Amino acid sequence: MHIKSNALKTTRPGALLCFSLSMLLASLGTSIANIALPAIAQDLKAQVHQVQWVVIAYLATLTLFSVLAGRLGDRFGRQQMLIFGLILFALASAFCGLAPNLKVLSAARSLQGIGAAFLMVLTVALVRDIFQTERVGQAMGLLGTMSAVGTALGPSLGGVLIGKLGWQGVFFVLVPMSLTTAILAVRLLPASVSSGITPLVGLTALRKSGAIPGLAANFLVANVMLTTLLIGPFFLGQSLGLSAAKVGLVMSVGPIISIFLGVPSGRLVDAWVAARVLSLGLIALTTGTFALAVLPVAFGVIGYIGAISILTPGYQLFQAANNTMIMVGVRADQRGTVSGLLGLSRNLGLIFGASVMGTVFSFGIGARTVEAASAEAIANGMQLTFVICGVLAIVAYWLSRRTSLKSITSKTVAR
Repeated sequence: MHIKSNALKTTRPGALLCFSLSMLLASLGTSIANIALPAIAQDLKAQVHQVQWVVIAYLATLTLFSVLAGRLGDRFGRQQMLIFGLILFALASAFCGLAPNLKVLSAARSLQGIGAAFLMVLTVALVRDIFQTERVGQAMGLLGTMSAVGTALGPSLGGVLIGKLGWQGVFFVLVPMSLTTAILAVRLLPASVSSGITPLVGLTALRKSGAIPGLAANFLVANVMLTTLLIGPFFLGQSLGLSAAKVGLVMSVGPIISIFLGVPSGRLVDAWVAARVLSLGLIALTTGTFALAVLPVAFGVIGYIGAISILTPGYQLFQAANNTMIMVGVRADQRGTVSGLLGLSRNLGLIFGASVMGTVFSFGIGARTVEAASAEAIANGMQLTFVICGVLAIVAYWLSRRTSLKSITSKTVAR
């Protein structure tokens, strides 16, 4: 598959707009729904453990369909499949808003997750199609920024919409956004030309491209980042005694930093050797992770913010460099599939962080419930959890050093 070359120069600004909106929509699909869970539970007369399926259904299908979405993009055209994903996301969002009960809502959220898989996977693959190697990092950084914007914007936008339109509003607002992006994609993105049946991506191809260590590191880093979101509120609220509003304010520091550092991180990847940026990012991320095990306990909120301020720039540098290195080293007819594997590794890391690291934290506090644990016990649980996360970050750094830098940084893959 290839993109019509005579359209590239005129479509790059428009392509960036489409990619940014697509990534924003997929991110909003998660964050904007979370804030609506209490209202959904009340209106549909569901219990808390039942309403969690509104989130789980979305994340599960997003994870399961990541590779298939990329594969279909390689087979039938990535621009065409992105438009399909946007239309599916719009229809599913409308079904969510119209859902009469929790079962229908969960089913609609599953469809929405499938649409989101196309959005997240194919935007990354199309970046490599449209942008030259020396500009890929900046575009990848912008995608990271838009993902952070969606994460940060979801709760505030969702709160306003729920107050005005009810919980249905958080889904209905995604419909015009998705359809508008689909129209822009039709008008502004160059058509992808399929080369017919594309070969499956095997371990040999991944090994030659140097993608395996990057995918493994992506899994580990996603685990670390999810753990910060999972453990942080417990420590800030129950160990430090902050109010819910103050916890939300402190927790917003990370996404805000991500918003401002995404594009500069990508520019650094383009200007410098991507492998060096990757190492720098993982060193900062590892330092910040261990700092989370020490500084908040010693210095309270200031210590927590300081550790997050080290960890988050490291994550942005890692994400921009790792995504760029993986996608630059992949054959043109396999970019969609490998982008899907990139999304799959990230999502599996999020699931691992939510389940396994949550269990580690529970073990560390030494109590059946968080409510029954003392402030000191919660601090101990946080220290144990982030020491283990720091070890995982060291493993990610070791894996990144095993990547064949020569093949990644010098390879041009317009094949």
